[in-house]
Amino acid sequence: MGSFDFVTLFFLVAAVIIFIQLRSVLGRRTGSERPPVDPYSKRETAEAPDTGGKVVQLPRRDGGPENGGRYAAIDAFTPAGTPLNDGLRRISDADPSFDPKEFVNGAKMAYEMIVMAFADGDRKTLKGLLSREVYDGFEAAIAEREAKGETLKSTFVGIEKAEIVHAEVKDSEANLTLRIISQLISATHDKAGAVIDGDAEAVSEVNDLWTFARDTRSRDPNWKLIATESEN
Repeated sequence: MGSFDFVTLFFLVAAVIIFIQLRSVLGRRTGSERPPVDPYSKRETAEAPDTGGKVVQLPRRDGGPENGGRYAAIDAFTPAGTPLNDGLRRISDADPSFDPKEFVNGAKMAYEMIVMAFADGDRKTLKGLLSREVYDGFEAAIAEREAKGETLKSTFVGIEKAEIVHAEVKDSEANLTLRIISQLISATHDKAGAVIDGDAEAVSEVNDLWTFARDTRSRDPNWKLIATESEN
């Protein structure tokens, strides 16, 4: 055997020895290995642990018994077992997306928009926020003011308190009444600019009871003002 054949044989034997050693270190494929990860494929769901055959329920987004269930937001807003809590729960039953805290925040914004739109005679804004009956009343007051040449100038200072005092569902209509305490600077001026009602400089406290309603069957998520009452 020549030198070339000897060198070739030497490297061949070395390669066989290295292969055997690697096989013993890395182990053999048994068929139970995980397939290679494809970075472009969807992530696989993690394997569930052995629970001895018992069913393990994952937490739901609306919560479970451990965090108050789907009434958790309502129970955190007002104590369970009260008439108000019962009414809010009935609204939640009809509209699972309902959240009393979010509703109050929205009602406060609507309150400011309605008060300022009424002062400015902005019928377009009012029409989108009021029921037909309430809009007709507001529009009549605006028209009367305009006919006399009077103007209402208001500055919205802020809302001191806004709280839900009553909640109910009538057929498919959810009704919520809020007590709103706000601060306004408001005065009505005649044609000559003289103040005939209110005060153009002093901040006054206004106590209102406003009732909002929404048809829970409707896809329209907006609530509309259906009744107003002053407690001043």
